[in-house]
This record gives sequence, C-alpha cells and structure tokens, in this order.
Amino acid sequence: MKYDLKKQIHSFSYAWKGIAHGFCREQNLRFHLCVALLTVVAGWGVGISRMEWIAVILCIGGVIAAELMNSAIERVVDLASPTLHPLAGQAKDLAAGAVLVTAIAAVVVGIVIFLPYLTRFLL
Repeated sequence: MKYDLKKQIHSFSYAWKGIAHGFCREQNLRFHLCVALLTVVAGWGVGISRMEWIAVILCIGGVIAAELMNSAIERVVDLASPTLHPLAGQAKDLAAGAVLVTAIAAVVVGIVIFLPYLTRFLL
C-alpha cells in the first residue's frame, strides 16, 4: 500500500478543524481548557517534577479528548434521533458521564501533585 502524504496532511487539517470547532462551540471544552491553562501556570509556578508534568499532560489530554468525544457523540445522536428518545438521552448521558469520570480523576491527580507544594507554601 502506497503512503499518501497529501491524504495524511488533509487528515491532520480535519482534526485541527474539529478541535477549533469544539473550542468555538463547546462551553465545557473552553472551561476545561481554562482549567488546563491554570494548571500549567500553577505547575510552572511551583516547579513540579518531570514525572508530575507527564501526569498533568496526560490528564489534560484525557479530559480534552473525552470532551471532544462527548461532543461528537452528541452530534451523532442529534443527527440520528432529532426527536427526544430515551436511548438517545442515555447515550448522551453516558458520554457526559465519561467526561465527568475523566475530570474527577484529573482533579484527584492534581490534588496528589499540588497539595504537597501548597502545604509547603502555606506553612
């Protein structure tokens, strides 16, 4: 199978288009990005370690990816079921629940990472 660089570049442009669309249209994604920015600033400010940066970056990426997937699922459900249907509602709720679980896990990781720095700073 021949590698098609032009096709690959188009794939990346579609992905960036999706991220931009999510940023422009999804309030929750903007919220998560703001929290991510504050977390990065806090990490830089307190000087977290390399391993802590890896955990923070993975959490940020996971939450943003989950939010983008949630938005995609909502769009597909709305397209497939323009009228209210219990299964459509359940699908949307499940996708939103996945974002919530990911965000809670990220908050717990953030507490584990930042609490020792904050206690040293406050004491």
